Amino acid sequence: MKVEDANALRFILQEEIYLLNDDKTLYTAAEAPSPVIETPKPVFNYLGSNKKNFLVLVNYAGHEYIQDDHLAALDSVLGRKGHAREDVAIVNLAKHDWADQQQLLAFFEPKTLVILGNNAIPTGADEVKFNQIEKIEDIAVLYTFSFDEMMTNVEKKKAFWEQIKAL
Repeated sequence: MKVEDANALRFILQEEIYLLNDDKTLYTAAEAPSPVIETPKPVFNYLGSNKKNFLVLVNYAGHEYIQDDHLAALDSVLGRKGHAREDVAIVNLAKHDWADQQQLLAFFEPKTLVILGNNAIPTGADEVKFNQIEKIEDIAVLYTFSFDEMMTNVEKKKAFWEQIKAL
């Protein structure tokens, strides 16, 4: 008689069955390996190629990345510093409200981080002084005015430019 399931034997045979040590391994249920749970890495939709690990955080609820005239101003500022759009990554946090500072830093590995405006500060961000360059974990961080604030105020533009020149 061939029995495919060892548990069925107890219904067929009423007597006690004793297994030899070599046979015990055949009938012991092998534990299934516990599944490895991996947290998927976040994916960011950003403008630029991040060639120089220069991360710019903005917050524009009505735009995919950044408002067109603000992008032109940012391109101009970057050009004066010798950077092109391909050198930076521009992330609109309005489209990535789930992202925290650690996820952003792990994904982009920035050497320079510019936060444009209060609304562009990621959750869990280290406190930094306003419009002053600070070093945090070997990253030059500048938290400064948003372009909404700068476009109408020459003094704020000058203060921003002075800090950008020092980056």
